[in-house]
Amino acid sequence: MGRILTEADVEPAVRGGSVYAAGGGGWADHGRKLGYAAVNAGAPELVSVDELDPDDYIATAAAIGAPASTTPWEMRGVDYVKSVQLLNEALGTPVAGLMVGQNGKSSTLNGWLPAAILGCKVVDAVGDIRAHPTGDMGSIGMAASPEQMIQTAVGGNREQNRYIELVVRGATAKISPILRTAADMSGGFIASARNPLRASYVAKNAALGGISMALDLGHAILAAAPKGPAAVIDAIVEKTGGTILMEGEVTAKDVVYTPEAFDIGTLTVGRGDTALTLHVMNEYMGIDDASGKRIASFPDVITTLSQDAEPLSVGQLEVGMKIHVLHVPKTIIPLSASVLDPSVYPSCERAMGIELARYALEGVDAKS
Repeated sequence: MGRILTEADVEPAVRGGSVYAAGGGGWADHGRKLGYAAVNAGAPELVSVDELDPDDYIATAAAIGAPASTTPWEMRGVDYVKSVQLLNEALGTPVAGLMVGQNGKSSTLNGWLPAAILGCKVVDAVGDIRAHPTGDMGSIGMAASPEQMIQTAVGGNREQNRYIELVVRGATAKISPILRTAADMSGGFIASARNPLRASYVAKNAALGGISMALDLGHAILAAAPKGPAAVIDAIVEKTGGTILMEGEVTAKDVVYTPEAFDIGTLTVGRGDTALTLHVMNEYMGIDDASGKRIASFPDVITTLSQDAEPLSVGQLEVGMKIHVLHVPKTIIPLSASVLDPSVYPSCERAMGIELARYALEGVDAKS
């Protein structure tokens, strides 16, 4: 049965989501703000997909962009609500539930506030257990679909007259870039509701239980925190089923920000024969050992943790820092149709100059 999300779930959602953020940015404080606003505004209810009618609509609540402290982004809780209202109007019927495209520092909580205010459910499903650089990777099989979808975007810097409301219809691959452009024009970060799909489709194609996974991990982290950083790292390893591949020093960082709003490059941890190279496109997408052999690759969870057991985004890492590298293999996490879709990989492979699809699709059967 569903359960009401309360104040006691906000910090765990942020903490667990931060591990699954896989080095991605986002803002823990933005997540807290959304979560506390939601539980104070209403009673958001977390439900499994099978608690909804198969014909009910579920949309994805998302935040789009690559917000940095250098961009004039402004996104308010009301923007998430308005994006769902616009989607409901365009669809002609209210969505019954909201899922998210990925876990992350704030994205785990993206659906809570509109659900609390509009009375729909928070669906325990995600487009990807971990964070990823492109919307296609969380689109649960819609990336290459010709089917007409509806996507909305709301938000922007009010003082600079950058506030935008947008409703677009079309094939996912054609309209998703429009929302990314809107995010850039609004100041770098915009709220979105997109791709309303039947619950029966979501049940077959999403990564089910993804919100619960983040919450359970977050509760375990908070329970271990009084015993110190080593206990927290042990709790993360135990709860995720992952391993610490390495504890070492960041010896090189070669990451650049591109005009397409991506951080792309590599980080090196350690030296010589034991060095690891972490490949970055906003998030950690792969790890090679010193001989160039791939030892972890998307959609595996790859996360860097500080000496204090804090999940660090790529932007926070600097040469000289000592970190732990966490790896959770794809074989032990729920995988969505979008990470098993060959069409989502070429753009990232071109941008990064490495192979991804071969590793991602190895040994897995595509979802029917």
